[in-house]
Amino acid sequence: MTQTADQTLLDVVLDSWNRNNSILLNLLQAMSEGGLEARPMEGSPSLAAQFTHMRDVRLFFVSQTAPEFAENLPVLFREEDDDWQAERDPGRIAQMLQDSANIVTKAVQSRTEAGLPLSGAHVAYDHPLLLLQHLLWHEGYHVGQMMLALKASGRTMSEEQSMPLIWDVWRREW
Repeated sequence: MTQTADQTLLDVVLDSWNRNNSILLNLLQAMSEGGLEARPMEGSPSLAAQFTHMRDVRLFFVSQTAPEFAENLPVLFREEDDDWQAERDPGRIAQMLQDSANIVTKAVQSRTEAGLPLSGAHVAYDHPLLLLQHLLWHEGYHVGQMMLALKASGRTMSEEQSMPLIWDVWRREW
């Protein structure tokens, strides 16, 4: 591939990553009162925990493979009464998701443009775009769990509600 084709591919994949993050932010903003406490089933993580977990996984893999991009970041899980609690402030979760998406973008873009893998002592991606693919797969799984949690708690999103929040982010219809 030529340098131009490589750059175009990088731009498209990073656009895909940004769309994925937009969907997460859309879902977060669409939560009704108490929605962040919904769980797909008893004992499963709440939506708040899943949003917080996704942010932390993003930062974990960047800290392992490109640590210069993941310094001095606040922790969203906090210990309370010998238990770990997820962040429950939607505004703070949204900001942390956006910040972590930007960090992932910078790490992937930097390594791709330098022709370097994302590689650390405990994890490695042969090509930086593989980190994005891993995160997209991981976050897609959690969005499915979130939709199930909303359904289980009686907060099902209708097709009319979910279309602009999720599906229209990916495509245009004529």
